[in-house]
Amino acid sequence: MLISLTVGKVDAGVAVLLTEDKRLIEFPSILLPPNISSGSIVDITVARNLSSESASQQAFTKLQDDIFNTYGQNSPSPPVLRCRNATQTSVVLEWDLIQLATAELHSLSLYRNGSKAGSIPRPAEIQSTKISGLAVDTEYTFHLVLRTSAGTYSSEKLTVKTHKMTDLSGITITPGILPAPLRDSLSAAVERIGAKLIDTVRIDTTHFVCTEGRGQPWGKAVEMNIPVVRPEWVEGCEREGRIVGVRGYYLDADPRTRSVGQGVGLQQQQQQQQQQQQDTRHSSRASAKQRNSPVQHEPRKEVPLPNSPVEESHGLPTDGTNTTGRPPAPPPPPKDDSSQAETPTSEHTVGSHDSSQERTEELRKATISGERSGKSNEEETAKDGERTPGDGGSFSEVQL
Repeated sequence: MLISLTVGKVDAGVAVLLTEDKRLIEFPSILLPPNISSGSIVDITVARNLSSESASQQAFTKLQDDIFNTYGQNSPSPPVLRCRNATQTSVVLEWDLIQLATAELHSLSLYRNGSKAGSIPRPAEIQSTKISGLAVDTEYTFHLVLRTSAGTYSSEKLTVKTHKMTDLSGITITPGILPAPLRDSLSAAVERIGAKLIDTVRIDTTHFVCTEGRGQPWGKAVEMNIPVVRPEWVEGCEREGRIVGVRGYYLDADPRTRSVGQGVGLQQQQQQQQQQQQDTRHSSRASAKQRNSPVQHEPRKEVPLPNSPVEESHGLPTDGTNTTGRPPAPPPPPKDDSSQAETPTSEHTVGSHDSSQERTEELRKATISGERSGKSNEEETAKDGERTPGDGGSFSEVQL
């Protein structure tokens, strides 16, 4: 397509062209032929370049596909949180390597019970952390929050409970320089208390056990603030049945400062109390058996009753006569011999105390009978006037 235009004005960079219908068109002067001035007429040919247009369209489509495949299909993954180890006052958490895809990492934060506990340094490299200063036998909830240029991603919540003082399964020991027999005894003691024994110093190492403070593992344990104790500390935990303090078990500590005996003393007191309770139960059972066992009695012998006190006080002779010439009071009725000759049965379980009560009752009956007889004799003597004043007084004057 050929178009004729008249040059109206030419500047350093732009030329003003006029169409036949007096329209103005700004045109780059660098594209005009040289030696062009106002009033010159130029012919411009306009055509569409289809091949270049197709090539440009293909390049643009390819760029869009690359952007989609790179940034549209892959995205960061939420972190996966796990518990590696737990003790009475600490928890060791770990997670998989952070997957960011094409996003940029902004931060990785740890939350405890819904509150931010801190940020993880170098989250692209570090995959574990240790939280100390926790309460004994307490539940805690942890989760991670990953912030990237592609968005924010949170891990699932993890509930961890710290151990009781008597739970020794969280103890993780790394041995240092030890004699061979002592190392074997340490392994056996660790197995008995349910703890773990590892060869290298790690973030979940709770105690470093050795007899000499030297070597690379010892230096790493000191750098990580891990308690360095002697093997006797494990024996103390086994003896007490609970985790004990480490102050008295350091390499340079005085053995006399070890607080040994609290757990043992409590156990001994409990054993003594149990023994006393058992002895008390045995003694009570023995006394109950002794009370319930039948008592074998020999047949009682007939004991002659003494003379009536009334008769003796009145000076009555013992041959059965008195001064009034009347017969003495009749003796009490004899006991039935058949009851004495009976063999003791389950009902005859009366002791010596019951026998003495029977004899006392017989004497009381005999005394009452003699008193009645004495009264009757005094009345008859007073009526007849035969009794002399010295023979006796009234019953109230007689001293039994």
